[in-house]
Amino acid sequence: MKIIASLALTMALLPAAGSAKSGDFDPAAFVADKCTRCHGDEVYTRPDRRIKDLDRLHAQVRMCDANVGTRLFDEDLEAVVQYLNDNFYHFSH
Repeated sequence: MKIIASLALTMALLPAAGSAKSGDFDPAAFVADKCTRCHGDEVYTRPDRRIKDLDRLHAQVRMCDANVGTRLFDEDLEAVVQYLNDNFYHFSH
């Protein structure tokens, strides 16, 4: 029992593996650091891009988050989607 309590306390005190709380999260800096490490901005603007609507953009950002292992909080994932949509895709909500 003592080991379980100790483990629970340790886990509670460790920082989350995802990004900082959403208020500290900068989606533009995140995209520049993490996303363009694998590809440039051209994937957002090329005529034959795969992302055709906001639902697909959400799915793609989640997939990239899983593939890269950044483990973002849901609020931060949404901030990345919003940033990409506002700056590149311009899908209606």
